[in-house]
Amino acid sequence: MHKLKLIIIREYWTRVRKRTFILTTILTPLAFALFFVVVGLIFSYEGIEKRRIAVRDEAGILTNSNIKAEADGSLYFIKKDEPLEVLKEGVKNGEYEGILLIPPIADLRSTRQPVYYYADEQLSLDALVKVESRLESVMREYKIEAFGLDKKQLESLETDVTINPRSIKDTDEEMSSMSSVIAAGIGGAMGFIMYMAVFIYGMMVMRSVMEEKMNRIVEVMISSVKPIQLMMGKIIGVGAVGLTQVAIWGVLIPIVYILVGLIFGINTSSLESDAMARPGIEPEELEFMMAQVMNEMQSQNWWLIVIAFLFFFIGGFFLYASLFAAVGSAMGDDLGEGQSLTLPITIPVIIAFYIMFVVIRSPQSDLAVWASMFPLFSPIVMPARLAFDPPLWQVGVSVLLLIGTAFFLTWLSARIYRVGILMYGKKVSFKELGKWMFYKD
Repeated sequence: MHKLKLIIIREYWTRVRKRTFILTTILTPLAFALFFVVVGLIFSYEGIEKRRIAVRDEAGILTNSNIKAEADGSLYFIKKDEPLEVLKEGVKNGEYEGILLIPPIADLRSTRQPVYYYADEQLSLDALVKVESRLESVMREYKIEAFGLDKKQLESLETDVTINPRSIKDTDEEMSSMSSVIAAGIGGAMGFIMYMAVFIYGMMVMRSVMEEKMNRIVEVMISSVKPIQLMMGKIIGVGAVGLTQVAIWGVLIPIVYILVGLIFGINTSSLESDAMARPGIEPEELEFMMAQVMNEMQSQNWWLIVIAFLFFFIGGFFLYASLFAAVGSAMGDDLGEGQSLTLPITIPVIIAFYIMFVVIRSPQSDLAVWASMFPLFSPIVMPARLAFDPPLWQVGVSVLLLIGTAFFLTWLSARIYRVGILMYGKKVSFKELGKWMFYKD
């Protein structure tokens, strides 16, 4: 145990003092700061493409009230009765930027109406949507009047249906309709964190093993410690480095987030509101939605989510880091051979990442339940289910299976590690790895 502790301390302090660790830890929050500034500038940009459009209305659907310019001044419509060729000359002379030709309506019952736009420069996507939306609204009003329909009765046909969930345990308890959205956000975030942690820190363990093997440092160390102690010390040490880095980021990024708003005058909290805002949503409704989000966040069972997440984080890290360590010990001077050896490790991680999206949409489906208990998938899939309040027995079974599998694969990886770490000049195959597992001590 004393030797294992020394290896962990050595791995930790050696990496924490490296220039690359210090630069990465400091530059990542600064990269977030740059991101916040760029996003703030993008959202604050108010450049508007202004166009004057001549409109020849052969269908007779336009009036002075429905041909008004856009409120933001991006489009200004000019109703014209001149022939099309005359209007084209006006475009060439710079009187307007384009011509909108509305042909006669052949059939009022038709759901399609062709409209033509003549210009040297095509409309931007935003302007195109505005023009089409304006004409669709005008066409609807024209057809309502032509058919002699009651506009108020037609409007009453449009009904907003809102599902208000209620708990079956207590009929008086009303549940938030935002619960599924918030759970999906929390689940997706935790699943993504696990996915990145497995890849980043697992690959870090593999590179560390490879470096020591190539530098022949391991030959000196292996004379005084057991291979399994060396491998476990490396895994725990690198894991502690990763947790240290994440903890520092957890402190620095919020500080950077606040400083960006103070220094550059960017209201970073308003960016979230702007991103959530949609046409037709009133400020009061948006404020109510934000209040629902906060209430739903507070109602989550954070004790279960945080504790279970730590179990899956540690179990998943040990499971995959041990496999990466075994692969690193088997690799030689040719780094290209590592791609074929790491493929069986990365495939389950990638599959679990895609299953996570299915879990967010349907957390109680058969695929979600069984994948969240399968040890190679559970470190990513089960954290994505935690916010959906899965049955405790499923969480317990998943944790036990993950811990058991992590111990078994760590033991198996150690048997590969003890042989591979001293093997040089030989290209290793999967068949060879299988033989290493059964070599006697």
